Amino acid sequence: MTGLPPSAAPAVQVSEEVARAVADGRPVVALESTIFTHGLPRPRNLAVALEAERQLRAAGVVPATIGVHTGVPTVGLSTEQITELSAADGLDKVSLRDLPVVAALGRHGGTTVAATAFLAHRAGIRVFSTGGLGGVHLGASESFDESADLTTLAATPVTVVSAGVKSILDIRATLERFETYNVPVIGYRTRKYPGFYVTDSGHEINFSVDSPEQAARVIESRDRLGLPQAVLIANPVDPAEQLPPEELDGILARAWAEAERLGVTGNAATPFLLDFIQRDTGGRSLEVNVEVYRGNVRLGGEIAAALAASGASGASGAAGGSGAAPVVDAPAGAASAGGAPAAGPAPAAAAETGA
Repeated sequence: MTGLPPSAAPAVQVSEEVARAVADGRPVVALESTIFTHGLPRPRNLAVALEAERQLRAAGVVPATIGVHTGVPTVGLSTEQITELSAADGLDKVSLRDLPVVAALGRHGGTTVAATAFLAHRAGIRVFSTGGLGGVHLGASESFDESADLTTLAATPVTVVSAGVKSILDIRATLERFETYNVPVIGYRTRKYPGFYVTDSGHEINFSVDSPEQAARVIESRDRLGLPQAVLIANPVDPAEQLPPEELDGILARAWAEAERLGVTGNAATPFLLDFIQRDTGGRSLEVNVEVYRGNVRLGGEIAAALAASGASGASGAAGGSGAAPVVDAPAGAASAGGAPAAGPAPAAAAETGA
């Protein structure tokens, strides 16, 4: 699983298609890779990854699946690269702190929300669709177990469409953290914060938008103000597709009890817990997971199209970053995607759970 020596590998590889779309102001949506490298079982993982790309293309949006291939952080993985990563064993789960290490060692890796958001911003992409965000773990007051998603999104001016944070997390504490980090959390046609597998986590949020165009106006306002943080769009799963809320507490209690019994902690906790939930629900949670992702990809495409229609798609955060524009390597003949300002530094958390 080794690739080019560090001196020969580009810092960030941006596909020609993605680079040209960003330069032309056309809608582009970033997609993470841990959903198919770590989050879903084979062969469903590859089918879902390729379906998301087809879904965006059918809507006139350019997909930019992001991952690390042979040590090269890549924005716009090819179908062949996605297929290879989907089938590979022992891939690294790459958060922002891991990017330089995996790159230097020439390894494959699936990028988490934190790493994907950072690389999307580096490439000038403004909208990123994922399933669920990482956040504060239960018991974090003693373990200090918080996702690097939190600090990265506080310093990276992208827009992230998700179905809330994962149900296995401390949702109340995570929302408090987002408030502390000045990250706006906005419901899509709701002020009830979703809980990934369920439409309503039981927590209220202050604001909502009713259309992709309204979401685009919030993003443009953030950029005009020169603010550095992400905008989070919370898009709940259809109530008809959710797990029965009355069952969820019991499922989660069993999942955590099994993780504690086996001593599963840190980076391994999220995939273990999600796999347990899938088995405990007889596969129903997997179908919810896929439906959540479809809905977020759809909405992300609509928001990206609204930004492009407003003429703002190429702004990439305007004054939202800090420092000089980074150099981003693109394939020969591609337009440079290096015009986006780099996100400010984000400290790594104890464990990353943003897959």
